[in-house]
Amino acid sequence: MTAQKSVIIINNATKSYGKQTVLKNINLDIVEGEIFGLLGPSGAGKTTLVKQLVGLEEVSSGEIHILDEKQPSLKLIEKIGYMAQSDALYTELSARENLEFFVSLYDLTKTERKERIKEVMRVVDLEDSMDKIVAQFSGGMKRRLSLAIAMLHEPVILILDEPTVGMDPILRKSIWNNFNALKKTGVTIIVTTHVMDEADKCDRLGMIREGKLTAVGSP
Repeated sequence: MTAQKSVIIINNATKSYGKQTVLKNINLDIVEGEIFGLLGPSGAGKTTLVKQLVGLEEVSSGEIHILDEKQPSLKLIEKIGYMAQSDALYTELSARENLEFFVSLYDLTKTERKERIKEVMRVVDLEDSMDKIVAQFSGGMKRRLSLAIAMLHEPVILILDEPTVGMDPILRKSIWNNFNALKKTGVTIIVTTHVMDEADKCDRLGMIREGKLTAVGSP
């Protein structure tokens, strides 16, 4: 990979809740246009780190810079797409209504909104379920809709917490093909996983164990 600029720089990020330290001195650089995987067992600290990258939690000490902005920063909201581990969807609404609500939060024209909704639903293969009530969706379909929402505003950084849980292998492969296509346009993707075949699809991996980054390198 050619030398590219760092879009995420983490310096000595530490997070404590009371006396419990869940992240310990994390140092990491993630460059533009790479798929970076965070690998580790449940409870290792992956989700905590991801929440700090998105700006939902602050570090107890240390610093996180994204696109030269210190996180948390409101300026970064339009530039980051985030998919949480648990689906934040309005289950009493249809998929279309969910998408229309979330896309309205961004500064897009009516035509752009329509186009983006169509495009993201094509990527996650939910075009035929546009008007179905989300409460009737399977777990895998909800994950796919959450992923579609994360991609709505064409963010330059996608942060995805276990994005393909509950998806069948064929769809998972198709989603990863789309990740690779996005990567080619310069989008940086951070994925947490504990599935080895997904880890293998990343350009680089960081292994987290008991709140410490124990290794960083190619799969």
